[in-house]
Amino acid sequence: MFGFNKTLPKFCDLRGKVAIITGARQGMGKTHALKLASAGAKVVVSDISKEECQLVVDEIKKMRGEAIAVKCDISQKSDVDNLIKETLNAFKKIDILVNNAGIFPFKSFLEMSEQDFMKVININLKGYFLCSQAVAKEMVKTSGGSIVNISSIASIKGFAGLSHYCASKGGVMAMTKALALELAPMGIRINDVDPGAIETPGATGGKDKTGDEKMVASVPLKRWGKPEEISNAVLFLASDESSYMTGSVMVVDGGWVVG
Repeated sequence: MFGFNKTLPKFCDLRGKVAIITGARQGMGKTHALKLASAGAKVVVSDISKEECQLVVDEIKKMRGEAIAVKCDISQKSDVDNLIKETLNAFKKIDILVNNAGIFPFKSFLEMSEQDFMKVININLKGYFLCSQAVAKEMVKTSGGSIVNISSIASIKGFAGLSHYCASKGGVMAMTKALALELAPMGIRINDVDPGAIETPGATGGKDKTGDEKMVASVPLKRWGKPEEISNAVLFLASDESSYMTGSVMVVDGGWVVG
């Protein structure tokens, strides 16, 4: 799907950069890892299963790229600290963080337990805080970097059965804007990508095909988005081509929000 190209144009050239991608064992995270590796970045593939991350690393190495696999539950500070340690041991620095890991279990609000709510918040919001803070402390030492948060159009519009998810993604958007102000003087940019309906195993693997059809019918472009279409936005925001952007929200949803 991807291959490293030594004649990449400037906006695709991440050679010499080190990137961490969380939630990278499958779906959009895997695609982000492959995309950044194809642009020349050294990639840290991180998720809760090191074995599955290693499969992605193997794909990157077939592309003649450099990558390592690191097991990390981003809701646990000790895991995040280890992620930073292993990254620095392997590559000495961190230039790019893609906060991608997340969960979206459907649950009726009236049936939702505190544990249901907090599990989503701990991964989707607290995890982004832990990773961003840990990486930013390292980016300060090298005079900057780029953090890309994968949020969702659920930060903009509501979805029944996903009140915890909407809350977490709304928090990600607000945190992105606040951190953009705080980190700009240190040369660190932070931006937000809001995907819509993207064709990943987690989104399309359910049994409610009628619901899927109704959802796609609500999208003006009348189709699922492809993971690569989100990765293109991630690559742009990770690269120096977006050097005058911070605190921005890039909506990639086929027009769903405005439809």
